[in-house]
Amino acid sequence: MIKKWVNNLSDTRVIALSFLIVILVGSTLLCFPFSSANKEWTPFINALFTATSATCVTGLVVYDTFTHWSLFGQVVIILMIQIGGIGLMTIISMFAIFAKKKIGLHERMILMQSSGNMNISGIVKLVKRIVIGTCIFEGIGAIILSFSFIPRMGFWEGLYNGIFHSISAFCNAGFDIMGKYQPFSSFTGYETSAVVSITIAMLIIIGGIGFLVWDDMLKNKLNFKEYSLHSKIVLITTVALITLGTLGYYVFEAEGNLIGLTKPQKILSSLFMSVTTRTAGFNTMDLTTISESGTLLSIILMFIGGSPGSTAGGIKTTTLAVVIISAISMAKGSDDNRVFKKRLEDGILKQAAVITYVYLGGVLLATMIISWIEKLSMSTVMFEVVSAAATVGLSKGITPDLEVVSKLILITLMYAGRIGAISLLVV
Repeated sequence: MIKKWVNNLSDTRVIALSFLIVILVGSTLLCFPFSSANKEWTPFINALFTATSATCVTGLVVYDTFTHWSLFGQVVIILMIQIGGIGLMTIISMFAIFAKKKIGLHERMILMQSSGNMNISGIVKLVKRIVIGTCIFEGIGAIILSFSFIPRMGFWEGLYNGIFHSISAFCNAGFDIMGKYQPFSSFTGYETSAVVSITIAMLIIIGGIGFLVWDDMLKNKLNFKEYSLHSKIVLITTVALITLGTLGYYVFEAEGNLIGLTKPQKILSSLFMSVTTRTAGFNTMDLTTISESGTLLSIILMFIGGSPGSTAGGIKTTTLAVVIISAISMAKGSDDNRVFKKRLEDGILKQAAVITYVYLGGVLLATMIISWIEKLSMSTVMFEVVSAAATVGLSKGITPDLEVVSKLILITLMYAGRIGAISLLVV
């Protein structure tokens, strides 16, 4: 009966429903006393906020993850992050593959949409590569991070921290358990650690470029000419954004937030922020003291986000590239939008414009309402709103003190940001 009902649902509705189920189950578990460090019940609105943030791989929190949640609660959170990162349908399908059960056409269509693939053929092989690739990257990241944490934390705690943060970074979630040193501190204590910063940054980048780009690079190695147009746009846009973001943070914060660091340390911190701001939500800079220019740069990078078919949010790098290409063509008085000698279809241009308008409209409306409710500055509220809508997770520190209505607005934005604003409208 249930299977028949699910088969009658559209692919978009199945994906949206799968995320909703994980969120509700996670919220229920996080409410119980055994999920909190003080063994007390957690208010449902805060449990719902945390579960949504974890499942939608955002990273915005109302509690410091280490100080509020017990080991059980932290494990629930990291499981939701893993499920939200690669998708519940991908995980279910992987179990079915291992059990040698047939994957039907409906299931393949859902997998195609959730992974961002444009072709149904080879989707099962792609799912296998996604799961195996995820395990490999997260495993390597966990080992490297553990070696950095163990001398300071001890073997078992260091290993646990390595695993937790590797999963959180690869899934672009931004949840951390560094509150043992200072609540809500994220990785500010590791700002000058090249090993930790670069490892986490690489995990974020790999998770954020998208599964289709992985597949393309696996097939064609370093032969860039053979890459698909999608992969070329993603890689070039990603490199450009990281480079420009690093330069921006260095210029704006060198004599402010980064003062006292050596030049290489300033570059490292700027690079880390440029990478994490677009999707992950970790921070090595103190965001409460960041300059207005740095705040605006962060909002822009968060709004753009990562790439399609990845663990990242935002309007996506490909949308940005299409909008820029279209604007350049219009400035030249031409309607021939070409990139790498290939013409972009009009449908793609319209979709990019609609996505940008919907995200921008949602951000402005939410910022207006929350600013009115909370009586806070527009830039502070917009920072939090964009962070939620783009599933980034960076915060100016206002989230824990927000009213229930404001939290519900952010919850909706996080859910819409993960499912996709356009997809949610047609559900």
